Amino acid sequence: MKQIAGIATLVASLLTTPVLAEDRFSKVEIISEPVAGNVYMLKGAGGNIAVLVGEDGTFMVDDQYAPLTAKIQKAVTGLTDKPLRFVINTHWHGDHTGGNENLGKSGVLIVAHENVRERVSTEQFIEAFKRKVEPSPPEALPVITFSDATTFHWNGDKVRVQHVGSAHTDGDAIVHFAKADVIHMGDIYFNGTYPFIDLSSGGSVDGMIEAMDTALALSGKETKIIPGHGPLSTPAEMKVQRDMLATLRDRILKLINTGKNREQVIATKPTKDFDDKYGQGFMTPDIWTGIVYDSLAAKANNS
Repeated sequence: MKQIAGIATLVASLLTTPVLAEDRFSKVEIISEPVAGNVYMLKGAGGNIAVLVGEDGTFMVDDQYAPLTAKIQKAVTGLTDKPLRFVINTHWHGDHTGGNENLGKSGVLIVAHENVRERVSTEQFIEAFKRKVEPSPPEALPVITFSDATTFHWNGDKVRVQHVGSAHTDGDAIVHFAKADVIHMGDIYFNGTYPFIDLSSGGSVDGMIEAMDTALALSGKETKIIPGHGPLSTPAEMKVQRDMLATLRDRILKLINTGKNREQVIATKPTKDFDDKYGQGFMTPDIWTGIVYDSLAAKANNS
């Protein structure tokens, strides 16, 4: 239930006023969890954060919301006395990039795929929430971008940040800490719920499955998986969700191919045997089925 509440917080944050958000974030606690080696996961509100500590300085993946920056910094100082040097954005959504401006002003170098910089620097519209997102200020923009992948040799680890194509959005990156044997998935993986696929930001259900396959190919049995939302995970757990996505994608595609329209596909309840496990989050079964329908219909129209 804590996981579901946390994801509900994500949606609420997209829709509430700044004053209400400030009040709500005042109650959020940042919790640090050891993952492997010198990698930790920070949980608060919004996307899970990865922190790599060591003598070179601190390396962080995602930064949640602006009102939480001070709490996140305090949590990091509880792990190391070395300064924060780099922040990776796994994609552009505010629950993963909201702290960019605060950290950018403090001299932290922000790194992301080039599509992330393009989206945070221009007005966006998230169709699923009917919400316009204003451009971020210059201090919040990634100052280092890449088109395919980039690698950091940092704190004794080899950290590869790899773009995975159009999955949750068109700017998604997975972050692989090779020595620690940890992968941060960003919002390609919502552990325990149907994942949000932001079609208006270039996402696709096929891309979600392919991105999971990419991460699984990098994984061994002992690899730790940090999901964008939900508890720390394993490759085996992520494989279960990957297979669920593929099964439901195929079911919905079959219904489309029989001539059913969007409302008719939703009415068949194609997800019903998975809903007890995955359908309790903000992506309700009907909403999620509609998003997958739209993703597959758009692909068919473009082929």
